Amino acid sequence: MKPIHLTRRQALATMGLGAATLAGGSLSSGCGALGRRPNVVLFIADDLGSVDLRCYGSSDLLTPHLDELAYSGLRFSQFYVTAPACTPSRTSMLTGRHFPRALRLGHGINPAETTIAEMLKGVGYRTACIGKWHMGFDEGMYAEDQGFDEFFGHRAGAMDNYSHFFYWGGPDRHVLWRGKERWHEEGSYFPDMMVRESLNFIEASKDEPFFLLMPFNIPHYPIQPDPVARARYDHIKNPARREFAALVSTMDDRIGMIMDKLEELELRDNTIVIFLSDHGHSTEERSGGGGSAGILRGGKMTLWEGGLRVPAIISWPAQLPKGQLRPQPVSALDLLPTLADFCDAPLPTAIIDGHSLASVCASDETDSPHEVLYWVYKEDWAVREGPWKVVGQGDEIFLANLALDPTETIDYAKTHRHILNRLVDLHNRWIMELSRDPNVANQAS
Repeated sequence: MKPIHLTRRQALATMGLGAATLAGGSLSSGCGALGRRPNVVLFIADDLGSVDLRCYGSSDLLTPHLDELAYSGLRFSQFYVTAPACTPSRTSMLTGRHFPRALRLGHGINPAETTIAEMLKGVGYRTACIGKWHMGFDEGMYAEDQGFDEFFGHRAGAMDNYSHFFYWGGPDRHVLWRGKERWHEEGSYFPDMMVRESLNFIEASKDEPFFLLMPFNIPHYPIQPDPVARARYDHIKNPARREFAALVSTMDDRIGMIMDKLEELELRDNTIVIFLSDHGHSTEERSGGGGSAGILRGGKMTLWEGGLRVPAIISWPAQLPKGQLRPQPVSALDLLPTLADFCDAPLPTAIIDGHSLASVCASDETDSPHEVLYWVYKEDWAVREGPWKVVGQGDEIFLANLALDPTETIDYAKTHRHILNRLVDLHNRWIMELSRDPNVANQAS
């Protein structure tokens, strides 16, 4: 079976983008020539829409720092997360494993998992997570239990940026932590606190390799953008879009501050910087619904393209091509094995579902490392092979051809039943393979 690979024209069409000039690239191998292993900074947006950056086609958002990051590296047009919700998506991206393998009873990361942080600590990295964890609330599930030397932020799904309380269900409660101790700094704006803590960590770690994870609670609710950012969007008439835009700019501004620090310390060239969203935009009432997937169908909590396909950028000036697009379908599962490759770190011993993207980063003509992509979320499931994607929702099964119809509005199930049957069979085989994983079997019993 030939690995997934669309032509560049087809791939650009599925994003609704115009023509682009893509130069060929090459990737040097090994980090030893640079004198030390590269630093890694991983930015995660929360509830960002599939096209909600200027470099992804937005005409009304101002994202100069993320645009600059894209121009300094690679932008992916078909980058998928493994789930359209926070906890399972983040667990997969930090472990390289489909979340049914890596979650414990569905409510947090299995303490036995090996994360990117643990993998990199094993080869001498200092590590910090600053922002929204949301990968478990029990002992063994905290960031500090999963390889992070430092943690500053909240473990809950949302936090008021000024009071640092959680107000969305159950009793109001304070949720800001430094390590495993509560941290009180009422009135301080949390995105600015994230920057302060991150800059301190970078300064303290500048003489050794470090891994900084910055998972933002933006543009997730509560809708509390920086007033400076809000002032840029008086011209947007739709209030939901105006507030969403201000949130995105709030995040973009803070990312710019981190990038400036890397430049100031002359660390930028040998720092791998990755940006992606944990899933698509939210249509929840309290989110305001201001995000966009462009022509793509669906959003958060769905297995349509708008829920799973996210903006993703990787930049490493010393090693990777610059200003290029990668059209190959790839997955957040690939982050851990890619960083293992780039940082010369041994892979964990568990089954890793992702693949290194070193060859994809080197050339837009390289095949995707995934022959098939699989998803499951609650009662829904999906499979993609080549341009074909099937989405199952209860008794309803929809077959899309993403090359011919990236909007997923034309159902080919009746006219291409042989393809439908093959994808259903692939799904069933994958479920059987997962069921043989001891962690999955234990949860099902």
